[in-house]
Amino acid sequence: MAPNTSEQPAGEKTLHITLRKSAIGYTERQKRTLKALGLRRLGQTVEHPDNAAVRGMVQKVIHLIEVS
Repeated sequence: MAPNTSEQPAGEKTLHITLRKSAIGYTERQKRTLKALGLRRLGQTVEHPDNAAVRGMVQKVIHLIEVS
């Protein structure tokens, strides 16, 4: 049986990202970034690995989200 590939390796850090403000009125590019992060509803929280690609997306929409 194949191991579950969706689990993070032991010790790898993750970012918990929560959508706190609506993307209405913001650019289409910012809306696509939120969708790429998996955020669709206010208050929704997703978990992503702490890497350069995710951190770059976070910086583009930091005014709309909360990161912990």
